[in-house]
Amino acid sequence: MTLRLRSTPVPGTRDTYTGVDFNMGFHIRHYDLDLTYRVAPNRLEGTATVLAVAWRELSEMTLDLVSNMTVRRITGSRGMGVIKFKHTAAKLRIFFAQPVPVDADFQLVIHYAGNPRPRRTTWGDIGWEELTDGSIVASQPNGAPSWFPCDDTPDEKATYDLRITADSPYTVICNGDLVEPKRGGSMTTWHYRTLHPMATYLATVQVGDYTRLKLGSRCDAWVPADLLPDARRELTHQQDMLELFETLFGPYPFPRYTVVVTEDDLEIPLEAQGISIFGANHMREMGVWERLIAHELAHQWFGNSLGLAQWNDIWLNEGFACYCEWLWAENRGVPIADNVRVHYAELANKPEDILVADPGPRDMFDDRVYKRGALTLHALRVLLGDDAFYTAARAYVTAGQHGVVEPMDLRRELYAVGDKAEIDEVLRAWLERMELPELPA
Repeated sequence: MTLRLRSTPVPGTRDTYTGVDFNMGFHIRHYDLDLTYRVAPNRLEGTATVLAVAWRELSEMTLDLVSNMTVRRITGSRGMGVIKFKHTAAKLRIFFAQPVPVDADFQLVIHYAGNPRPRRTTWGDIGWEELTDGSIVASQPNGAPSWFPCDDTPDEKATYDLRITADSPYTVICNGDLVEPKRGGSMTTWHYRTLHPMATYLATVQVGDYTRLKLGSRCDAWVPADLLPDARRELTHQQDMLELFETLFGPYPFPRYTVVVTEDDLEIPLEAQGISIFGANHMREMGVWERLIAHELAHQWFGNSLGLAQWNDIWLNEGFACYCEWLWAENRGVPIADNVRVHYAELANKPEDILVADPGPRDMFDDRVYKRGALTLHALRVLLGDDAFYTAARAYVTAGQHGVVEPMDLRRELYAVGDKAEIDEVLRAWLERMELPELPA
Protein backbone atom coordinates (compact mmCIF):
# COMPACT_ATOMS: atom_id res chain seq x y z
CA MET A 1 0.00 0.00 0.00
CA THR A 2 1.45 3.37 -0.99
CA LEU A 3 1.55 5.82 1.88
CA ARG A 4 1.01 9.55 1.89
CA LEU A 5 3.97 11.85 2.42
CA ARG A 6 2.42 13.10 5.64
CA SER A 7 2.50 11.25 8.96
CA THR A 8 -1.17 11.61 9.91
CA PRO A 9 -4.34 10.84 7.92
CA VAL A 10 -6.26 13.49 6.03
CA PRO A 11 -8.80 14.99 8.45
CA GLY A 12 -12.18 14.70 6.73
CA THR A 13 -12.88 15.01 3.02
CA ARG A 14 -12.56 18.79 2.55
CA ASP A 15 -9.76 21.29 3.01
CA THR A 16 -11.23 23.52 5.70
CA TYR A 17 -9.02 26.43 4.61
CA THR A 18 -9.57 26.45 0.85
CA GLY A 19 -13.02 24.84 0.96
CA VAL A 20 -11.95 22.44 -1.80
CA ASP A 21 -13.02 18.78 -1.61
CA PHE A 22 -10.08 16.39 -1.47
CA ASN A 23 -9.42 14.13 -4.46
CA MET A 24 -9.42 10.76 -2.73
CA GLY A 25 -8.09 7.34 -3.65
CA PHE A 26 -4.82 8.02 -5.46
CA HIS A 27 -1.47 9.83 -5.37
CA ILE A 28 -0.07 11.66 -8.37
CA ARG A 29 3.64 10.93 -8.74
CA HIS A 30 4.45 12.94 -11.86
CA TYR A 31 2.95 15.67 -14.05
CA ASP A 32 4.09 16.01 -17.65
CA LEU A 33 2.66 19.31 -18.89
CA ASP A 34 2.99 20.16 -22.59
CA LEU A 35 1.56 23.67 -23.02
CA THR A 36 1.40 26.20 -25.82
CA TYR A 37 0.89 29.79 -24.73
CA ARG A 38 0.11 32.69 -27.06
CA VAL A 39 0.85 35.91 -25.18
CA ALA A 40 -1.21 38.43 -27.14
CA PRO A 41 -4.56 36.59 -27.01
CA ASN A 42 -3.70 34.98 -23.65
CA ARG A 43 -4.48 31.57 -25.07
CA LEU A 44 -3.32 28.35 -23.43
CA GLU A 45 -3.59 24.92 -25.03
CA GLY A 46 -2.31 21.97 -23.05
CA THR A 47 -1.84 18.26 -22.74
CA ALA A 48 -1.40 17.08 -19.16
CA THR A 49 -0.07 13.54 -18.70
CA VAL A 50 -0.67 12.49 -15.11
CA LEU A 51 1.13 9.45 -13.65
CA ALA A 52 -0.58 8.17 -10.50
CA VAL A 53 -0.98 5.21 -8.18
CA ALA A 54 -4.27 4.10 -6.62
CA TRP A 55 -4.43 3.57 -2.86
CA ARG A 56 -7.98 2.26 -3.10
CA GLU A 57 -10.01 0.76 -5.91
CA LEU A 58 -11.17 3.50 -8.28
CA SER A 59 -14.24 3.32 -10.49
CA GLU A 60 -14.01 7.11 -10.78
CA MET A 61 -11.78 9.94 -9.57
CA THR A 62 -11.63 13.71 -9.47
CA LEU A 63 -9.04 16.38 -10.27
CA ASP A 64 -9.07 20.15 -9.77
CA LEU A 65 -9.39 22.38 -12.86
CA VAL A 66 -11.22 25.68 -13.20
CA SER A 67 -14.24 25.66 -15.48
CA ASN A 68 -12.96 28.31 -17.92
CA MET A 69 -10.40 25.73 -19.10
CA THR A 70 -12.27 23.38 -21.47
CA VAL A 71 -11.42 19.67 -21.41
CA ARG A 72 -11.55 18.20 -24.90
CA ARG A 73 -10.47 14.61 -24.45
CA ILE A 74 -9.14 12.19 -21.80
CA THR A 75 -7.47 8.85 -22.42
CA GLY A 76 -6.26 6.28 -19.91
CA SER A 77 -3.63 3.55 -19.71
CA ARG A 78 -3.44 -0.17 -18.84
CA GLY A 79 -6.75 -0.97 -20.48
CA MET A 80 -8.56 1.35 -18.07
CA GLY A 81 -10.67 3.13 -20.63
CA VAL A 82 -12.27 6.44 -19.71
CA ILE A 83 -15.95 6.06 -20.49
CA LYS A 84 -16.93 9.65 -19.71
CA PHE A 85 -15.99 12.77 -17.77
CA LYS A 86 -17.83 15.71 -16.25
CA HIS A 87 -16.32 19.14 -15.63
CA THR A 88 -18.26 21.47 -13.36
CA ALA A 89 -17.53 23.83 -10.45
CA ALA A 90 -13.73 23.50 -10.81
CA LYS A 91 -13.89 19.69 -10.48
CA LEU A 92 -13.05 17.28 -13.27
CA ARG A 93 -14.74 13.92 -12.58
CA ILE A 94 -13.45 10.95 -14.58
CA PHE A 95 -15.26 7.60 -14.89
CA PHE A 96 -13.45 4.38 -15.79
CA ALA A 97 -14.73 1.43 -17.83
CA GLN A 98 -13.06 -0.98 -15.39
CA PRO A 99 -12.07 -0.18 -11.78
CA VAL A 100 -8.41 0.66 -11.20
CA PRO A 101 -7.09 -1.90 -8.67
CA VAL A 102 -5.48 -0.96 -5.36
CA ASP A 103 -1.75 -0.17 -5.73
CA ALA A 104 -1.99 -0.06 -9.54
CA ASP A 105 0.02 2.55 -11.42
CA PHE A 106 -1.97 4.32 -14.09
CA GLN A 107 -1.75 7.20 -16.53
CA LEU A 108 -4.22 9.81 -17.74
CA VAL A 109 -3.71 12.09 -20.73
CA ILE A 110 -5.92 15.19 -20.55
CA HIS A 111 -6.26 17.57 -23.50
CA TYR A 112 -7.61 21.01 -22.62
CA ALA A 113 -7.53 24.68 -23.64
CA GLY A 114 -8.78 28.11 -22.64
CA ASN A 115 -7.95 31.67 -21.72
CA PRO A 116 -6.31 31.35 -18.30
CA ARG A 117 -7.18 33.81 -15.61
CA PRO A 118 -6.67 33.91 -11.84
CA ARG A 119 -9.20 32.45 -9.43
CA ARG A 120 -11.14 34.80 -7.19
CA THR A 121 -10.59 33.64 -3.62
CA THR A 122 -10.68 34.77 -0.01
CA TRP A 123 -7.09 35.95 -0.50
CA GLY A 124 -7.59 37.82 -3.76
CA ASP A 125 -6.99 36.73 -7.35
CA ILE A 126 -4.48 33.87 -7.51
CA GLY A 127 -3.12 31.60 -10.24
CA TRP A 128 -2.27 32.36 -13.87
CA GLU A 129 -2.42 36.09 -14.54
CA GLU A 130 -1.66 38.27 -17.55
CA LEU A 131 0.99 40.95 -17.23
CA THR A 132 1.39 43.96 -19.50
CA ASP A 133 3.60 41.87 -21.78
CA GLY A 134 3.69 38.29 -20.56
CA SER A 135 2.28 36.26 -17.68
CA ILE A 136 2.87 35.32 -14.07
CA VAL A 137 1.72 32.33 -12.04
CA ALA A 138 1.39 32.72 -8.27
CA SER A 139 -0.89 30.05 -6.85
CA GLN A 140 -0.71 30.00 -3.05
CA PRO A 141 -2.82 28.44 -1.68
CA ASN A 142 -5.14 26.98 -4.36
CA GLY A 143 -4.53 28.68 -7.71
CA ALA A 144 -2.84 25.80 -9.56
CA PRO A 145 -6.12 24.60 -11.18
CA SER A 146 -6.24 27.93 -13.04
CA TRP A 147 -3.78 26.43 -15.57
CA PHE A 148 -3.51 22.64 -15.25
CA PRO A 149 -5.56 19.68 -13.96
CA CYS A 150 -4.12 18.58 -10.63
CA ASP A 151 -4.62 17.30 -7.11
CA ASP A 152 -4.37 20.72 -5.53
CA THR A 153 -3.51 20.08 -1.90
CA PRO A 154 -0.17 20.98 -0.31
CA ASP A 155 0.75 17.54 1.01
CA GLU A 156 0.47 15.82 -2.39
CA LYS A 157 3.87 16.52 -3.94
CA ALA A 158 4.96 15.22 -7.35
CA THR A 159 7.78 15.67 -9.84
CA TYR A 160 7.24 17.64 -13.05
CA ASP A 161 8.23 17.96 -16.67
CA LEU A 162 7.13 21.38 -17.93
CA ARG A 163 7.24 22.07 -21.67
CA ILE A 164 6.03 25.55 -22.52
CA THR A 165 5.94 26.68 -26.14
CA ALA A 166 5.69 30.46 -26.46
CA ASP A 167 6.35 33.20 -28.99
CA SER A 168 10.10 33.39 -29.57
CA PRO A 169 10.76 36.94 -28.34
CA TYR A 170 9.76 35.79 -24.85
CA THR A 171 11.72 33.95 -22.18
CA VAL A 172 9.91 31.27 -20.18
CA ILE A 173 11.07 30.47 -16.64
CA CYS A 174 9.67 27.46 -14.79
CA ASN A 175 10.62 25.33 -11.80
CA GLY A 176 13.47 22.87 -12.10
CA ASP A 177 16.38 22.54 -14.49
CA LEU A 178 16.20 23.78 -18.06
CA VAL A 179 16.64 20.66 -20.18
CA GLU A 180 16.79 22.59 -23.44
CA PRO A 181 15.12 25.44 -25.29
CA LYS A 182 14.17 24.35 -28.82
CA ARG A 183 13.22 26.93 -31.43
CA GLY A 184 10.85 26.07 -34.24
CA GLY A 185 9.59 28.76 -36.58
CA SER A 186 8.25 31.74 -34.66
CA MET A 187 8.01 29.87 -31.34
CA THR A 188 10.38 28.32 -28.79
CA THR A 189 9.71 25.34 -26.54
CA TRP A 190 11.22 25.57 -23.06
CA HIS A 191 11.54 22.23 -21.28
CA TYR A 192 12.11 22.21 -17.51
CA ARG A 193 12.35 19.18 -15.24
CA THR A 194 12.18 19.10 -11.44
CA LEU A 195 14.50 16.75 -9.59
CA HIS A 196 12.52 16.94 -6.35
CA PRO A 197 8.79 16.61 -5.62
CA MET A 198 6.82 19.84 -5.54
CA ALA A 199 3.43 20.97 -4.25
CA THR A 200 1.03 22.13 -6.94
CA TYR A 201 0.76 25.67 -5.54
CA LEU A 202 4.52 26.11 -6.03
CA ALA A 203 4.50 25.20 -9.73
CA THR A 204 4.98 28.32 -11.84
CA VAL A 205 5.34 29.65 -15.37
CA GLN A 206 6.84 33.11 -15.88
CA VAL A 207 6.70 34.55 -19.41
CA GLY A 208 8.29 37.87 -20.34
CA ASP A 209 10.98 39.79 -22.17
CA TYR A 210 13.82 39.02 -19.75
CA THR A 211 17.59 39.32 -19.66
CA ARG A 212 19.69 36.99 -17.49
CA LEU A 213 21.65 38.53 -14.62
CA LYS A 214 24.17 36.31 -12.81
CA LEU A 215 24.05 36.89 -9.05
CA GLY A 216 26.47 34.24 -7.81
CA SER A 217 27.66 30.68 -8.27
CA ARG A 218 24.16 29.28 -7.69
CA CYS A 219 21.93 32.34 -8.14
CA ASP A 220 20.54 33.96 -11.28
CA ALA A 221 17.95 36.59 -12.03
CA TRP A 222 15.77 37.21 -15.08
CA VAL A 223 15.08 40.92 -15.38
CA PRO A 224 13.63 43.39 -17.93
CA ALA A 225 16.59 45.09 -19.62
CA ASP A 226 15.74 48.57 -18.32
CA LEU A 227 15.72 47.30 -14.73
CA LEU A 228 19.15 45.62 -14.84
CA PRO A 229 21.02 48.36 -12.92
CA ASP A 230 18.36 48.47 -10.20
CA ALA A 231 18.22 44.69 -9.90
CA ARG A 232 22.01 44.38 -9.78
CA ARG A 233 22.04 46.81 -6.84
CA GLU A 234 19.08 45.36 -4.92
CA LEU A 235 20.03 41.71 -5.39
CA THR A 236 23.74 42.15 -4.73
CA HIS A 237 23.58 40.12 -1.47
CA GLN A 238 21.53 37.21 -2.82
CA GLN A 239 24.42 34.72 -2.87
CA ASP A 240 25.55 35.90 0.60
CA MET A 241 22.04 35.29 1.95
CA LEU A 242 22.03 31.79 0.50
CA GLU A 243 25.38 30.99 2.10
CA LEU A 244 24.27 32.36 5.49
CA PHE A 245 21.12 30.22 5.51
CA GLU A 246 23.18 27.19 4.48
CA THR A 247 25.44 27.80 7.48
CA LEU A 248 22.44 28.01 9.82
CA PHE A 249 20.08 25.38 8.37
CA GLY A 250 22.01 23.12 6.01
CA PRO A 251 22.60 22.92 2.24
CA TYR A 252 20.40 24.83 -0.17
CA PRO A 253 17.82 22.17 -1.13
CA PHE A 254 17.66 22.73 -4.91
CA PRO A 255 20.24 22.85 -7.74
CA ARG A 256 19.95 26.61 -8.32
CA TYR A 257 18.05 29.65 -7.12
CA THR A 258 16.33 31.95 -9.60
CA VAL A 259 14.83 35.42 -9.13
CA VAL A 260 12.33 36.79 -11.65
CA VAL A 261 11.64 40.53 -11.75
CA THR A 262 8.47 41.39 -13.66
CA GLU A 263 8.03 44.48 -15.78
CA ASP A 264 4.85 45.22 -13.81
CA ASP A 265 4.64 46.35 -10.20
CA LEU A 266 3.52 43.68 -7.72
CA GLU A 267 1.86 44.24 -4.37
CA ILE A 268 4.03 41.63 -2.64
CA PRO A 269 6.91 39.33 -3.67
CA LEU A 270 5.98 35.70 -4.27
CA GLU A 271 7.77 32.38 -3.92
CA ALA A 272 7.71 29.24 -6.03
CA GLN A 273 9.93 26.18 -5.74
CA GLY A 274 13.46 27.26 -6.62
CA ILE A 275 12.16 30.68 -7.73
CA SER A 276 11.13 33.99 -6.21
CA ILE A 277 9.20 36.65 -8.09
CA PHE A 278 9.49 40.40 -7.47
CA GLY A 279 7.81 43.36 -9.11
CA ALA A 280 9.60 46.24 -10.78
CA ASN A 281 8.69 48.36 -7.74
CA HIS A 282 10.74 46.08 -5.47
CA MET A 283 13.90 46.93 -7.41
CA ARG A 284 13.48 50.70 -7.71
CA GLU A 285 13.49 51.56 -3.99
CA MET A 286 17.03 51.33 -2.68
CA GLY A 287 17.31 48.87 0.21
CA VAL A 288 13.62 49.01 1.12
CA TRP A 289 12.86 45.38 0.25
CA GLU A 290 16.05 43.67 1.41
CA ARG A 291 14.26 41.91 4.26
CA LEU A 292 11.74 40.38 1.83
CA ILE A 293 14.50 39.31 -0.53
CA ALA A 294 15.83 37.28 2.41
CA HIS A 295 12.30 36.14 3.34
CA GLU A 296 11.53 34.68 -0.10
CA LEU A 297 14.88 32.89 -0.27
CA ALA A 298 14.26 31.34 3.17
CA HIS A 299 11.06 29.77 1.85
CA GLN A 300 13.18 27.46 -0.28
CA TRP A 301 13.99 25.63 2.95
CA PHE A 302 10.78 26.40 4.86
CA GLY A 303 7.75 25.86 2.64
CA ASN A 304 9.28 24.45 -0.52
CA SER A 305 11.66 21.69 0.57
CA LEU A 306 9.78 21.30 3.87
CA GLY A 307 6.22 21.47 2.61
CA LEU A 308 3.11 21.87 4.72
CA ALA A 309 0.90 18.90 5.48
CA GLN A 310 -2.08 21.24 5.91
CA TRP A 311 -2.68 24.97 5.78
CA ASN A 312 -3.43 25.52 9.46
CA ASP A 313 0.31 25.01 10.07
CA ILE A 314 1.21 28.02 7.87
CA TRP A 315 3.28 29.48 10.73
CA LEU A 316 5.91 26.80 10.06
CA ASN A 317 6.52 28.42 6.68
CA GLU A 318 6.07 32.06 7.54
CA GLY A 319 7.50 32.05 11.06
CA PHE A 320 10.82 30.64 9.86
CA ALA A 321 10.92 32.89 6.78
CA CYS A 322 10.19 35.96 8.89
CA TYR A 323 12.81 34.95 11.46
CA CYS A 324 15.31 34.60 8.61
CA GLU A 325 14.72 38.28 7.81
CA TRP A 326 15.97 39.07 11.31
CA LEU A 327 18.84 36.60 11.05
CA TRP A 328 20.03 38.26 7.86
CA ALA A 329 19.78 41.66 9.55
CA GLU A 330 21.74 40.24 12.50
CA ASN A 331 24.42 39.10 10.07
CA ARG A 332 24.52 42.66 8.71
CA GLY A 333 25.07 44.13 12.17
CA VAL A 334 21.53 44.73 13.46
CA PRO A 335 21.18 42.97 16.86
CA ILE A 336 18.40 40.39 16.85
CA ALA A 337 17.02 42.03 20.00
CA ASP A 338 16.23 45.18 18.00
CA ASN A 339 13.88 43.38 15.62
CA VAL A 340 12.38 41.35 18.46
CA ARG A 341 11.52 44.51 20.43
CA VAL A 342 10.11 46.38 17.43
CA HIS A 343 7.84 43.58 16.26
CA TYR A 344 6.78 42.60 19.76
CA ALA A 345 5.69 46.22 20.34
CA GLU A 346 3.71 46.17 17.09
CA LEU A 347 1.95 42.97 18.13
CA ALA A 348 1.17 44.45 21.54
CA ASN A 349 -0.77 47.23 19.80
CA LYS A 350 -2.88 44.87 17.71
CA PRO A 351 -5.93 42.77 18.67
CA GLU A 352 -5.04 39.49 20.36
CA ASP A 353 -7.64 37.41 18.56
CA ILE A 354 -5.59 35.01 16.40
CA LEU A 355 -4.64 31.47 17.30
CA VAL A 356 -1.34 31.07 15.45
CA ALA A 357 -1.52 27.27 15.52
CA ASP A 358 -4.80 27.41 13.57
CA PRO A 359 -5.54 30.97 12.39
CA GLY A 360 -8.35 30.06 9.99
CA PRO A 361 -8.54 30.89 6.28
CA ARG A 362 -9.32 34.58 6.72
CA ASP A 363 -6.23 35.20 8.84
CA MET A 364 -3.76 32.62 7.54
CA PHE A 365 -1.68 35.35 5.84
CA ASP A 366 -2.15 37.92 8.60
CA ASP A 367 1.11 39.60 9.59
CA ARG A 368 0.48 38.58 13.21
CA VAL A 369 0.88 34.91 12.19
CA TYR A 370 4.23 35.73 10.60
CA LYS A 371 5.58 37.81 13.47
CA ARG A 372 4.31 35.61 16.30
CA GLY A 373 5.69 32.62 14.45
CA ALA A 374 9.08 34.31 14.29
CA LEU A 375 8.90 35.32 17.96
CA THR A 376 8.04 31.70 18.83
CA LEU A 377 11.31 30.63 17.26
CA HIS A 378 13.19 33.36 19.09
CA ALA A 379 11.63 32.32 22.40
CA LEU A 380 12.84 28.77 21.71
CA ARG A 381 16.30 30.07 20.85
CA VAL A 382 16.42 32.02 24.11
CA LEU A 383 15.26 28.95 26.05
CA LEU A 384 17.65 26.46 24.43
CA GLY A 385 20.67 28.59 23.58
CA ASP A 386 22.13 29.04 20.10
CA ASP A 387 23.93 25.70 19.79
CA ALA A 388 20.94 23.58 20.76
CA PHE A 389 18.46 25.70 18.81
CA TYR A 390 20.39 25.48 15.55
CA THR A 391 21.12 21.80 16.09
CA ALA A 392 17.37 21.18 16.31
CA ALA A 393 16.63 23.45 13.33
CA ARG A 394 19.17 21.67 11.12
CA ALA A 395 17.86 18.25 12.19
CA TYR A 396 14.30 19.39 11.38
CA VAL A 397 15.37 20.57 7.91
CA THR A 398 17.31 17.38 7.20
CA ALA A 399 14.59 15.00 8.38
CA GLY A 400 11.84 16.76 6.41
CA GLN A 401 13.77 17.53 3.24
CA HIS A 402 11.62 17.29 0.09
CA GLY A 403 8.68 15.96 2.09
CA VAL A 404 5.95 17.47 4.22
CA VAL A 405 6.11 18.50 7.87
CA GLU A 406 3.81 19.13 10.80
CA PRO A 407 4.47 20.74 14.19
CA MET A 408 5.18 17.30 15.67
CA ASP A 409 8.24 17.07 13.42
CA LEU A 410 9.71 20.28 14.83
CA ARG A 411 8.80 19.24 18.37
CA ARG A 412 10.64 15.94 17.96
CA GLU A 413 13.91 17.69 17.12
CA LEU A 414 13.44 20.28 19.90
CA TYR A 415 12.83 17.55 22.48
CA ALA A 416 16.15 15.97 21.48
CA VAL A 417 18.08 19.04 22.66
CA GLY A 418 15.96 20.48 25.51
CA ASP A 419 13.46 19.91 28.29
CA LYS A 420 10.12 18.72 26.91
CA ALA A 421 7.96 20.49 29.50
CA GLU A 422 9.70 23.84 28.98
CA ILE A 423 9.52 23.53 25.20
CA ASP A 424 5.82 22.64 25.32
CA GLU A 425 5.07 25.64 27.51
CA VAL A 426 6.79 28.02 25.06
CA LEU A 427 4.87 26.53 22.14
CA ARG A 428 1.55 26.64 24.00
CA ALA A 429 2.06 30.26 25.04
CA TRP A 430 2.96 31.54 21.58
CA LEU A 431 0.90 29.30 19.32
CA GLU A 432 -2.07 27.92 21.23
CA ARG A 433 -3.18 30.95 23.25
CA MET A 434 -4.42 34.25 21.88
CA GLU A 435 -2.96 36.53 24.56
CA LEU A 436 0.54 37.78 23.85
CA PRO A 437 3.18 36.15 26.12
CA GLU A 438 5.93 38.17 27.76
CA LEU A 439 8.79 39.34 25.56
CA PRO A 440 11.57 36.72 25.42
CA ALA A 441 14.51 37.98 27.43
